[in-house]
Amino acid sequence: MKKIFTIIAFASIFTLASCELTLYPVTGYNEGNVTVDEEDNSSQYTTREDILGLRNSIYSSWVKNIQECGLEDYLVYSESRADNAYCGNPTTAEIVQIEANNIDAENKNVTRDWNWYLGQVSNANQIICNIDAVKAADSSMTDQEYREWLSEAYCWRAWNFYRLATMWGDAPMVLTIPEPITSENIEEVYYDYYPTRTPVAELYTRMVADLEYAAENGPATSSSDKSFFTKAFAHGLLARVYAEQQIQDWAKVAEHCAAVESMGYTLCDDYGEMWAYDENDAVRNTSESIFEIQWTRSSGNWVWMMYHRNAYSPDDSYTWIKWITPSRDLIAAYDAEGDTERKNTSIIFDSCTWSNYYPSDSYAFMHKIPTNASSVILMRLGEIYLLHAEALCCQGDLEGAADYVDQIRNRAGLSALSADKKASQEVLLDAILDERRLELAFEGFRFFDLVRHNKAKEIHDALPNEKDSYWFERTPLTDETIKLPVPQTAIDDNSSLEQNPGY
Repeated sequence: MKKIFTIIAFASIFTLASCELTLYPVTGYNEGNVTVDEEDNSSQYTTREDILGLRNSIYSSWVKNIQECGLEDYLVYSESRADNAYCGNPTTAEIVQIEANNIDAENKNVTRDWNWYLGQVSNANQIICNIDAVKAADSSMTDQEYREWLSEAYCWRAWNFYRLATMWGDAPMVLTIPEPITSENIEEVYYDYYPTRTPVAELYTRMVADLEYAAENGPATSSSDKSFFTKAFAHGLLARVYAEQQIQDWAKVAEHCAAVESMGYTLCDDYGEMWAYDENDAVRNTSESIFEIQWTRSSGNWVWMMYHRNAYSPDDSYTWIKWITPSRDLIAAYDAEGDTERKNTSIIFDSCTWSNYYPSDSYAFMHKIPTNASSVILMRLGEIYLLHAEALCCQGDLEGAADYVDQIRNRAGLSALSADKKASQEVLLDAILDERRLELAFEGFRFFDLVRHNKAKEIHDALPNEKDSYWFERTPLTDETIKLPVPQTAIDDNSSLEQNPGY
């Protein structure tokens, strides 16, 4: 017999001894009404084809949904909170607040991003929490499919946990699919629907366990298709995780970077090749790419319009101000190195009808998504080389670290690091961070690189007064406000959540 309960019905007939259930909570797991079949606790996913459909959704839907929250907003956090880019549109209050460090818990971008990352975790859990039962019930799923599909879901969940941890610190670590609420189990499942924030070190420990499985069992590298999560991606993400302060282990960082390097990737001969295009299509699947989100001209991305033009339709959506305007400080850093190749790939000057940051006849634009068919590269070998250099430097191997940096500089047409750049561990680390800035501009690393080495406050606070009046006046960063506020709507909907200190 099927019984349909509503949360209002629960509230009227059932009183909790130790907690009170919010009516119609808006969470990632509940829409207000719950349908419960008390005689059928089976999952909606029962066959190999069901899990394959979920697995394919990672790439056809979930990952491609990165454009607004995981890319557009994330570049504001990573580039405009540092020194690489002005937010770009001084009339958009949400991104101005982020650049100026005047963020509050009502910021709608912060709210949508918190919800999006948790939603993606929930998507990955649909595979992780159902695949064992389906494998047991449907013998057509092979052992290899089981291992690879589970690994891919682990990679996607870990990537989203990593973003939550670096932006907010402690965050809900949801690892299950909550059971439907009934009057009998309401206390038992309450915290599945209203999760608390897990300490960030525990989040990283969970990521390590999942990624170690994926590094052993995930799909192998494909030279012709870089659009799915592989063993190499799992190793690369493990290297990033182990670089974070709460779990920092530089030997592990080096180990996982070396694992990626052993899997057949090579640096592109030309830096600009990774974002190149011709009259027919954009380049994808280069020898350097480890994972990229891909589009075609017919099923293109839309996020290009946030930064410049679509080269295939140059006049489309070119009547309003763009985001992530390259800063004068970044341009000066390229010029000081004579670094024309990476500068000309990352930044383009064009005429427009606005002049907020540059003269309208020569305005600077971010140029790493030049067409609607251009891939968004989430991991590549150049980043891994520089992370390996960082790890070696922090272990005292200055020559080994410099060798990785020099390979990157050589590809950019620059000379090797001079002796004075290798004079000490501290000096070389600064040189590596500078190199990461030029190599990885507009790829989402700069602010978090600085945070990792306790340099964000110094860079952030110096910009408006000491360097460039085009920056918005900034509220000084503190150890607390380096992290983003938990959205107020999330706290209102879930009394188990606590606000980050400083907000």
